Amino acid sequence: MFPPLDPERAEERRERFAARRARFRAIPVRMLVPNLITLLALCAGLTGLRLAIEGKIEYALYAIVFAAALDGIDGRIARMIKGTSRFGAELDSLADFVNFGVVPALILYFWSLHDLKAPGWIAAMVFAICAGLRLARFNVAIDDPGKPAWSAKFFTGMPAPAGAITVLLPIYVHLLGIPHLGFPVTLTLIYTLAIAFLMVSRLPVLSGKKIGKRISPDMVAPVFLLVVMFVALLIAYPWEVLTAGTLLYLASLPFGFREYRRLVQADAVAAASTAAAGHAAGVPHPPPPTPPAAPTADRDRPARLN
Repeated sequence: MFPPLDPERAEERRERFAARRARFRAIPVRMLVPNLITLLALCAGLTGLRLAIEGKIEYALYAIVFAAALDGIDGRIARMIKGTSRFGAELDSLADFVNFGVVPALILYFWSLHDLKAPGWIAAMVFAICAGLRLARFNVAIDDPGKPAWSAKFFTGMPAPAGAITVLLPIYVHLLGIPHLGFPVTLTLIYTLAIAFLMVSRLPVLSGKKIGKRISPDMVAPVFLLVVMFVALLIAYPWEVLTAGTLLYLASLPFGFREYRRLVQADAVAAASTAAAGHAAGVPHPPPPTPPAAPTADRDRPARLN
């Protein structure tokens, strides 16, 4: 007969067996849906790269816009159906680097930057690297518990999807077909580097994540109508809509910075008033915390990353 197992060893074996069973337990479908959307966006981005290599620049742009639309809904759907996961967050970040860092840079290179040879390739690489750095900085950012709640309204630097749509502005203008209107290749290089700098900068950019969480019942029909009209205009006049949208987005950046500074100053005034009131009442009051120089991450950052 076999000797009886030591109780400690028996308990250790049971724990290993339980851990092995937990590893193979069924995964809810709601955990898979957001990841499937992310993979579909990645397929769109890679297809856009293939189309750019084949010289089909217009269809490559369609693929990037489609990937950006999918990227905008996968995180929201994950939060709505409670399907967030660390795996989905990492997959989303890697897909964003490919779709909005590598693919737009190569589209610009195959379109016109290749005429500059080495400088054009360097500009494309810098854009892709800046997109990767921007995503990595967002992923490792640690929330500050003392950070004001309003800081969740801002990104640090231009988001990667917005950077990808924005950096392709020279191609939109070219496809409009307006005579004497276009980007020389040198200006395209400078513009690409400028957008890359905005992605890795500390510029506060309005995130828009707080928009659309709650809609009044009276606004449901108008919102549906506006969305349908926007999609119809994007399909019928893609380059006009993308050009106008890109210019409006770039024009909104100073307003986001001004709003951020206004909120910082309002917090400083409120802290000074509280300190003055405490001093007048003879109550010792600690010095007010230094307001943040720039947002580092969303306060309510979901498990799926930007």
